[in-house]
Amino acid sequence: MVYCPKCGKQNADDASYCNNCGASLSTGKRDANKDWDNRCDDTCSGRGRSGLIFWGVIVSLIGVWVIIELGVKNITGLPSWVYDIQWAWIFGAVIGVAILIAGISLILRASHQK
Repeated sequence: MVYCPKCGKQNADDASYCNNCGASLSTGKRDANKDWDNRCDDTCSGRGRSGLIFWGVIVSLIGVWVIIELGVKNITGLPSWVYDIQWAWIFGAVIGVAILIAGISLILRASHQK
């Protein structure tokens, strides 16, 4: 099977044009397959930019949690809200927003491929 260099659709090995978008498949079939496979490896496995941002935010939140729980809360004389921070809703909200953004991104990406 050969992948279209324009839309990534899988086509028969003997196809000259993509059956999805009509792009020519005759030039550089091997390079097109290699490029598409590499692009899919980066985005499909979560190693793309959005995956890095998501995990960066999660690691940063864990770092802030450790600093506050093990450091700041041991300081006396701070306002009471510092000692009463509830982390469950903060992590839940961040993960929920990340899932929402990922869903919207998938919808937009799918609408541009048509």
